Amino acid sequence: MHFSLDVLRARKGDCLILHFGTADDPHLMLIDGGPAKVYKPHLAPRIAQIHRSRELEPNDPLPIDVVMISHIDDDHIRGILELTADQLGNSPDLRLKVASLWHNSFDDLLTTAPEELLSGFGPASFEAGTARRPDFDAIEPDEKSDEEEVHQTVDVLAGISQGRQLRDDREVLQRRSPARRQWKLNHKFDGELILATEDTEAVTLDGGLKMTVAGPMQPELMALQEAHDKWLREQKQGKKSPEAMLAAFVDKSVPNLSSIVVLAEMGGKSMLLTGDARGDKILEGLELARLLAPGKTRHVNLLKVPHHGSDNNMETIFFERLPADHYVFSGDGEHGNPERATLEMLLKARGVDAEYTIHLTYPIDEIDIERQADWEKEQAKEKARKKKNPATKKPVREDWSPEKHSLGALFRSNPKFGKKVVVVDPGKPHLINLLDPIEL
Repeated sequence: MHFSLDVLRARKGDCLILHFGTADDPHLMLIDGGPAKVYKPHLAPRIAQIHRSRELEPNDPLPIDVVMISHIDDDHIRGILELTADQLGNSPDLRLKVASLWHNSFDDLLTTAPEELLSGFGPASFEAGTARRPDFDAIEPDEKSDEEEVHQTVDVLAGISQGRQLRDDREVLQRRSPARRQWKLNHKFDGELILATEDTEAVTLDGGLKMTVAGPMQPELMALQEAHDKWLREQKQGKKSPEAMLAAFVDKSVPNLSSIVVLAEMGGKSMLLTGDARGDKILEGLELARLLAPGKTRHVNLLKVPHHGSDNNMETIFFERLPADHYVFSGDGEHGNPERATLEMLLKARGVDAEYTIHLTYPIDEIDIERQADWEKEQAKEKARKKKNPATKKPVREDWSPEKHSLGALFRSNPKFGKKVVVVDPGKPHLINLLDPIEL
């Protein structure tokens, strides 16, 4: 019996393949596709390698049970759009047969029309190089938000059009002749809002994979709708610049509450797949779905650390309540992720004597180079804003210190902790086997 997570390098995003079933009856689930420059160098070759391992005929499609996009954010959905564009071509290098597509578009999450949300600047405003693109660097985060939340909100708004494009692509793939029919609607989650409620029930896929949804949560989405309706009323009352509109729109709930969280179980083993959800909301969702008792802990064999290891809305108690054997951090240092503070929380929660492995998608030194560059870029913005508005309460961060801020120094100062780290090698599959190993 197989139950393995295939971790791919995905720059600042996520790209995962879940293998399950048996050698005689193998199954696949594709989870996110990363941002630009992930599909062609990493995901497409990996899919082709899996196709060869199945000993299929060259023209036979590779069956995929589920393609799941955790949420509409460019660093999760872009690679999937490149995949569907490839499939829509007349002669793709590899044809797929996808049984089900799971994702919550913005249209699913809110009754508010996307056109209203984008009123005043429009989807084109989010594309690099367009004349209407707002000056995002001019947006000063308020006391309840920070730079990363501004970027997340912009990415999610940009994802509105990407989510629609994915739906359009899937519809075209569905309309193909019966002999080439793909991306079918044959699962309860297709065309329905995927969320966690008090009545959440597990779904068992062909191949024996049990999936339970723990997020997003219905009460939170209702609150999100109310907040957005208020924002729309306020912005319609007077003319505002795109920067002012975005500053008013930034809300911690916008990018995070849309993220699908699922607990995957098979053969007595489990994986918690979290997308970019907030740590506190993941715990609430697990409790709501009756997967975690209030105030108690639950061991999982594999935890995909939420939001690329960001320390936003993350506390030590998250790692204390969800101890794991494997921790997957996907991020290359852009936007500072994975953050040193998050790894320090893990260290504090688990110590160094417990048996567990930390999986990084890029070498530590490469991550730290990007993290330092991001740190210094944001520091320059903070200094400029402080000079422009001395009364602002937002502090200017201190100068980057390798000893205080780098991941390398953290692991060197805690050698037992550092020995728990393994790094994804782009030249070969990085498989975390929870049951029988897969040979590919």
